[in-house]
Amino acid sequence: MQTGENEQALRKITDMTRMMAIALLSLHFYYYLYAAFHEWKLTSTFSDRLINNIIQTGLYSNFQKSKLIALAFLFISLLSVKGRKDEKQTYKAAFAYLISGLLAYFISCLLLLIKWPFTTLAIIYITLTSLGFMLVLSGGTMLSKIIKDSLENDIFNSENETFPQEDRLLENEYSVNLPARYRLKNKVRDSWINIINPFRGLLVLGTPGAGKSYFVIRHVITQHIKKGFAIFTYDFKFPDLSVIVYNTWLKNKDKYKGRSACYFINFDDLTRSHRCNPLEPSGMLDITDATESARTILMGLNREWIKKQGDFFVESPINFLSAIIWFLRKYEDGAYCTLPHVIEFMQLDYDSLFTVLGLEKEIEVLINPFVNAYLNDVMEQLEGQIASAKVAMARLSSPQLYYVLSGMDFTLDINNPDEPKLVCMGNNPQKIQIYGAVLSLYVNRLVKLVNQKGKLKSSLIFDEFPTIYLNGIDSLIATARSNKVATTLGIQDVSQLRKDYGREQADVIMGIVGNIVSGQVTGDTAKQLSERIGKIMQDRQSLSINRQDTSISKSKQLEAAVPASKIAALSSGEFVGMVADDPNNKIALKAFHCEILNDHSALKAEENSYKPIPVLRQIDNAMVQRNYLQIKQEVQDIVDSEIARMNNDPALSHLVIQKSKANPLPPES
Repeated sequence: MQTGENEQALRKITDMTRMMAIALLSLHFYYYLYAAFHEWKLTSTFSDRLINNIIQTGLYSNFQKSKLIALAFLFISLLSVKGRKDEKQTYKAAFAYLISGLLAYFISCLLLLIKWPFTTLAIIYITLTSLGFMLVLSGGTMLSKIIKDSLENDIFNSENETFPQEDRLLENEYSVNLPARYRLKNKVRDSWINIINPFRGLLVLGTPGAGKSYFVIRHVITQHIKKGFAIFTYDFKFPDLSVIVYNTWLKNKDKYKGRSACYFINFDDLTRSHRCNPLEPSGMLDITDATESARTILMGLNREWIKKQGDFFVESPINFLSAIIWFLRKYEDGAYCTLPHVIEFMQLDYDSLFTVLGLEKEIEVLINPFVNAYLNDVMEQLEGQIASAKVAMARLSSPQLYYVLSGMDFTLDINNPDEPKLVCMGNNPQKIQIYGAVLSLYVNRLVKLVNQKGKLKSSLIFDEFPTIYLNGIDSLIATARSNKVATTLGIQDVSQLRKDYGREQADVIMGIVGNIVSGQVTGDTAKQLSERIGKIMQDRQSLSINRQDTSISKSKQLEAAVPASKIAALSSGEFVGMVADDPNNKIALKAFHCEILNDHSALKAEENSYKPIPVLRQIDNAMVQRNYLQIKQEVQDIVDSEIARMNNDPALSHLVIQKSKANPLPPES
């Protein structure tokens, strides 16, 4: 027990043992150098009798025996030495003293073989042996000052922040499995990122160059195609992902029970683009579908409106556009219900526009505020309500867009079991705002058709998701799970999502997804991920040095498994995150911090063998222009025929609006 009395007794025993070592060494000098001591007149009758008695014990039967026993007593005394700990003290210096002392202590006897005056040799021998004795004593004392359990030399706490991860390959008919490698303490182990339930949503995060597409999204595409998923891919940098979809589908057509096909939407190269009408009449069952389409297209064109939903000057243009869409849907059973016809219809003069729209009773409640404002000559209010929509939609008036949007090569029900489809829609980073708005409409209509019961399992993959606007993405992730719709969102940072979708929507998306795979991200995104992964029990050590003692404390504390600073410093190919499981496939180790393993040479060879997206049709500029002018003429023909019919029908003639003949309200006095 470390009581004061025990420590004092231990010190006395240590001092006594050390004095015995010194006494034995002194008697050694006296016995073997007796002639020198006699000459120095340092002998006496008492000491001679003492030596004679000791000789009888056999202590001096050998020259080194007494020295060894003295040294043994010295070592015994050193066992209880507790020097004040010094973090600068090292084993190297202590052993240097010990080895030097032992050499001097034992080699000194060789001096006695030299033919010098004996007294001189005796002085040198005593000095050298005593020096060796003192060096051994100093070295042993230095050993007691060394902090034997030194603090770990792990500057970045890398080994302490490692944790066990899933080593098993857990695969099912829906899963995405990514081979990986991680570090556990000082060992490197193989692991798997098992996204066994992709229907709970997959969020792929990472700054540019982190490897989102190369390490994660491309494997989602290839593995889902091999498992027979209907695929929709939003390819921001067309045709990077589209080529992967097309070539993987060519090799795996047999995985689909129905007659599968691969389609492309590309506004830059019309020869490699199919045509598809996102406002296809059969997919618009009631006026709410028209309203949702109007909201999507206008939000895509005016991203700031996303944060201002509910405002008068945001909702009014949406109602106006909804009325036009639904009128064309009802007119001749939707024969002219396309986005190009809607755009051209909006550009009509107010007399013609409001006259024709008045024929459809279902939209009367939507257009009445605009008609009244027009008839009452409240033009400032009217222009404020309509002009923002007209100006925004006018940006879509392009022959190339009209050509793609006005045809119908395929429908958007990609997960039709009889005709499964793989659809790739390409954007252009230089034309994000225009193309993104149109693609947003495609996606909105597609999601509506896909999220239904009894359909084929499908995978919706969005690279650079914030560049398009998908109304109700949170509802899609939350409700589409039961309909076997897997959603993969690729974004660079939550701040990017907040900028385009608003803080509330971004936080909902971040919180609702079940699977997260993140490369290097910084700031608030890294903090959220660190908190989501959670904490692990980590070893902690502290060193306390004072004048009397040095102490080392060890403890275990719950600390972040992957700190935000480490997420911000991930290399390309390194990912952190969590996966979700399901009742049939439980995963205990959901969190991961690993390096995804890609066979670079195999992927390179595969890419070199890819076939380019085929040319679908030969298109020249004249054909595109003819289609453009034809749409304009069709809209004008609709207006002319309807107004002529109204003028010739007494029951309808009163509905014809001619502002010059209208009776505006009298001015206020």
